[in-house]
Amino acid sequence: MTATVPPPPHTPPPHTPPRQPTPLRRTLLRGGPLVPAVVLLVLFLAGPVVYSVYLAFTNEALRGDGADETSFVGLGNFTDALTSPDFWNSAGLTLVFTVVSAIIGQNLLGLMLAMLIRRASKPVGTITGAIVVGAWILPEVVVGYLWYTFLAGDGSLNALLGLFGLPDQELLTALPIIAVSFANIWRGTAFTMLVYTAALAEISPDIEEAATIDGAGPVQRFFELTLPLIRRAVATNLMLITLQTLSVFGLIYVMTAGGPGTSSQTLPLFMYEQAFSYGQLGYGTAVALLLLLIGGVASLGYLRLLAKEDS
Repeated sequence: MTATVPPPPHTPPPHTPPRQPTPLRRTLLRGGPLVPAVVLLVLFLAGPVVYSVYLAFTNEALRGDGADETSFVGLGNFTDALTSPDFWNSAGLTLVFTVVSAIIGQNLLGLMLAMLIRRASKPVGTITGAIVVGAWILPEVVVGYLWYTFLAGDGSLNALLGLFGLPDQELLTALPIIAVSFANIWRGTAFTMLVYTAALAEISPDIEEAATIDGAGPVQRFFELTLPLIRRAVATNLMLITLQTLSVFGLIYVMTAGGPGTSSQTLPLFMYEQAFSYGQLGYGTAVALLLLLIGGVASLGYLRLLAKEDS
């Protein structure tokens, strides 16, 4: 009888670790889903920006020589703008409009409203906030029309003044840049109010109570306690409302269209006039880039202020 030799036990093949993808393959796998978004950004964001920069260095126009044949003019458009009295008139009016309506008007009024809402009862604070925010959510064009009908010669304000035997006002024709500044303050104060309301909510009531016990009055508490604690919010708010105000167009266009004459023609309206009324697309785009440069310089100034506050 022959002995049966059992078969050797089955030995599984040695385990081979999975092949790790190369860094390039890993990058492609992770970034693949982002490709459509990147393509859309390039087409609809970076594309127009690059084309606008190109236009600023050409004589592109809707009619005339630039419409027949576009040619490269170098810094000619920028030189023409910086040597134009109309450009500097618009730049000065833009500065006045920004300082009056944003840095002074919206900033101070928004801070006052935020502090009053903090001290007021909840129903009063809610109603006040809703009214102010309601003005903010209205489109620029609607706000411009409302304020035009209020300040016009035959508008609501003169009708009210007439009831009390007071003389009519001519703010839209006598001081148009101040008139549009008032309208922008009325519309934009809500943003500042919300920023400062959030900042004030971070201040502990215990700190204010301790300062009151030490004998600090309301004015002293504001300048020595409240203002230092919200200084970062102040700098951030000033930067944002400055950039917003520099680009205001619809409100001014509806109220005054830059007039009478050019007495309320800020840089956005000057740019629009050159590009579309006169058809000088290259020159108008150069003015737009100069406005962008002004906004960039203002932003850098505020960012340096924030850096100093951090240090």
